[in-house]
Amino acid sequence: MYNELYAAWRREIEDASLGGLSTDFYARIADYLRHIKEENGVLDKKSVKINLLDRETQNVRRMLEELLWARYKKMIKTITQNQTLPSELLTAEEAKMSESFVNFSSAYRKFAEGLMQGQTVKVEVVRMDVAKIEAPADHKRVTLRFTKNTPAIIGLDMKTYGPFMVEDVASLPAENAKIFVKHGLAVLVEVS
Repeated sequence: MYNELYAAWRREIEDASLGGLSTDFYARIADYLRHIKEENGVLDKKSVKINLLDRETQNVRRMLEELLWARYKKMIKTITQNQTLPSELLTAEEAKMSESFVNFSSAYRKFAEGLMQGQTVKVEVVRMDVAKIEAPADHKRVTLRFTKNTPAIIGLDMKTYGPFMVEDVASLPAENAKIFVKHGLAVLVEVS
């Protein structure tokens, strides 16, 4: 996998056009990194192999970050130049995510053209299927009792919380809860 990543990274860095990746490329990279991490966890911390695995992990992450950024810039450039992305060059994840941006780009172009011709443009949002990126759920939650009426918010986990009335009790992501407590809108409830 390392050699395949290296070849893909080098192609994206050196060539101005978008290179092709297999549809499961990112899934295999994730498995590869997970495998290295697991192997690293069972080795003696002073062994030569663990140092080599650490170095390999650093190289893989650096190349992957540069590969992702280069591909992102090339895809955005292609879409904004009113060209279609060649689906055979995209991974499964890239294909799904690019659909919503292509729809936005097309709608915005039509909006701009109408506006430039002096037409009143009515914008309607029908429904755009936006790629859902789910991060690991490791947000700590805390319980609050509200001391003042508080409007609804969107939490760090992208869920809507509230509105809250005086004496309402709710469980929220810790970072959001800190703000309510800091502004005197709620107090922390210790759950035993």
